Amino acid sequence: MADYDLVIAGGTVVTPSDMFVADVGVTGGRVAAVGLDLKGTRTVDAHGLLVMPGGVDSHCHIEQLQEGGGADEENWVTGSTSCLAGGTTSVVTFSTQFKGKGILEPLAEYQRRASKAMVDYTFHQIITDATDEVVFKEIPQLAAMGIRSLKAFLTYDPLHLDDRQFIRVLAAARRNQMLVTVHCENYDAINWRTAALLADGRTAPKYHAWARPPMVEREATHRAIALAEMVDQPIQVFHVSCPEVAEEIARAKARGLKVWGETCPQYFVLSAEDMDRPGFEGAKFMCSPAPRDAAASEGLWKCIRDGFLDVVSSDHSGWGYDTPVGKRVNGVEAPFRDIPNGVPGLGSRLPIMFHEAVTRGRMDACGFVRLIASNPARLFGLYPRKGTIAPGADADIVLWDPKKSVTITNDLLQHIIDYTPYEGMQVTGWPVVTIRRGEVVMRDGKVQAAPGSGQFLARAPYEMIKPTGNVPFGFDASAFLV
Repeated sequence: MADYDLVIAGGTVVTPSDMFVADVGVTGGRVAAVGLDLKGTRTVDAHGLLVMPGGVDSHCHIEQLQEGGGADEENWVTGSTSCLAGGTTSVVTFSTQFKGKGILEPLAEYQRRASKAMVDYTFHQIITDATDEVVFKEIPQLAAMGIRSLKAFLTYDPLHLDDRQFIRVLAAARRNQMLVTVHCENYDAINWRTAALLADGRTAPKYHAWARPPMVEREATHRAIALAEMVDQPIQVFHVSCPEVAEEIARAKARGLKVWGETCPQYFVLSAEDMDRPGFEGAKFMCSPAPRDAAASEGLWKCIRDGFLDVVSSDHSGWGYDTPVGKRVNGVEAPFRDIPNGVPGLGSRLPIMFHEAVTRGRMDACGFVRLIASNPARLFGLYPRKGTIAPGADADIVLWDPKKSVTITNDLLQHIIDYTPYEGMQVTGWPVVTIRRGEVVMRDGKVQAAPGSGQFLARAPYEMIKPTGNVPFGFDASAFLV
């Protein structure tokens, strides 16, 4: 007699802390048991494979709304397809605010679009205009809905927040038990260097990196941490590109601050040289912060091993190359300033990171699981429902062939974007089966989930992001609605 709805049999189970050969029994969409000789109504043979938690991508842009109407090219069906094909089962994406307007109306439209998701999902809320209505009335409503993270940009028009606005966002998050995520680059420094580069006729995509050298990222990270320390508000620094920035996070951690750092695959396998290609080709590799060089990439691995960087996300951004609304929206002669930033990465995140981390011997499979699943699940209030294989967890599981060598092509990734910056890259280690809440939703690259089968993940308050209780002179200024 079968004891479980599904048994994943004979694989090597990988958790954030252990690896062992076992069966995984699933009932009602959740892990019911991890043991030996389990019997199920259905069985998936995992002999010779790694059995790992489904990936949690805590920073990706899918069908994000754009001012004036429309949205990113990547939609929820194609984005979900790429996630499942690449072993990711949960995402945190972005609802946005447009300056001069509130956050609830676009959020309602974004929720409507996300109802087509095939992965489980939750949101960060971008704040671009920290008005009284937003910080005192609407943000508390977000928390009540189970949205527990805000996003602040310290650069980019029209998203940029000045220091006073950023402090208001930090204070609102503290009052409402939320995490703040931050894009750290110095707005005025970038604009100054950009103006000088364009005045000198330096307009090609490669000058994107020249406009945003590491010190503009380092300075903004230092400033964001200092302001968060003043408010006593936990933050995560998004897409750290180089060790100099991670060192700012390390110093904050050493002082006992709740500051976490994230990086992305592009900062390990791309470089500024990739933007120095003939014609418009370099636009394919433009993202912010810009990729650096090989020394910076290797330095990031030390930062991971030392615990300064905790999460690897995709920062997938939905801009095509040949499409009129993508990289070419302002024409192929556009200066770097006017080319949309961002690279695709939903389906390539796990294969690239497994190859770079495990296949190349930089860390074991448990470390890989921590970076791509358990750490992001913990940080964003989804653990232990997501990010591990243990009784009670959702049965989000990827069966991984650690010996399968694949040449990455855009077709394999199954996103809507018409290119990948990783075209032709050889990796060893590839997902062969993806299971979401006990349902096989991908086998051998074929995704078989139904649009709308994803679930919204409401997040309750959680211990990890509680303030430390240390404020200057013992005075908590965030308690005052100023």
